[in-house]
Amino acid sequence: MDQAPGNPQGPQDQGHHDAQALPTCYRHPDRETGVRCTRCERPICPECMISASVGFQCPECVRAGSGTGHAPSASQPRTLAGGTVTADPRLATKILIGLNLAVFLVQLSVGDRFTDRFDLIGRAYVPLLGSVEGVAEGQWYRMLTVMFLHGSYIHILFNMLSLWWIGGPLEAALGRARYLALYFVSGLAGSALTYLVAAPNQPSLGASGAIFGLFGATAVLMRRLNYDMRPVIALLVINLIFTFGWSNIAWQAHIGGLVGGVVVGYAMVHAPRERRDLIQYGVCAVVLAAVVVATLVRTAQLT
Repeated sequence: MDQAPGNPQGPQDQGHHDAQALPTCYRHPDRETGVRCTRCERPICPECMISASVGFQCPECVRAGSGTGHAPSASQPRTLAGGTVTADPRLATKILIGLNLAVFLVQLSVGDRFTDRFDLIGRAYVPLLGSVEGVAEGQWYRMLTVMFLHGSYIHILFNMLSLWWIGGPLEAALGRARYLALYFVSGLAGSALTYLVAAPNQPSLGASGAIFGLFGATAVLMRRLNYDMRPVIALLVINLIFTFGWSNIAWQAHIGGLVGGVVVGYAMVHAPRERRDLIQYGVCAVVLAAVVVATLVRTAQLT
């Protein structure tokens, strides 16, 4: 069973002085940043960064116009990754959390019969359903629905807290469409590795694969912004210890999601401006193609 990533840990004392040396965002004084607006040179955090022809600008400079005589609306504000700046930069994260909570309430109301119908299982006889079930039986939807199922109150609590802590800032930095693409591609990558490697009769459930993908993309983003990497490395080590140290954890979903998140996240934040959309969504398509290939290979083995 997937388990949630651990809580973020602060940097070690040795790196405390380095972290203090970073300026803080002029709109969010509690957020350190190494990026400044290319026009007014005020420090800005990922939520306030709007992609410009060179570097990033703050919201005030964008609203004031380009300085070329064009109206401010002539160029729509963009996030660091080229996404559209929205009024609520965490809306998709809130919706995802709401969907997970709603499905968990259905699980509590209906019971294991509902969970057994939508969790991730390769191929096995399920007593409650009275039939052989699994992805190998053509139930490919399980690779997606598993991302919204949880096994206990603690399981969903940690997953949703992690989704809020990690997902919210990442959604603001990437933009809504790119964030959702990252989330679902990472989750499917975790499902594919679980299906490929785990025992076919071992059920798995949880959003941890997708959340590990967000974690991997966050590490790439922090590297891109020249943030202190020690906290995120410490968090990764802690999560891997939990992943491999506890029983009943589908480590395959965690690793698959993490790898998928790093690959897609790198494309999101490093794609050159002139071919940004092509590269970003092209990489998503490549990862999805790998998911399909892995699924077909495992299905051929089990049938």
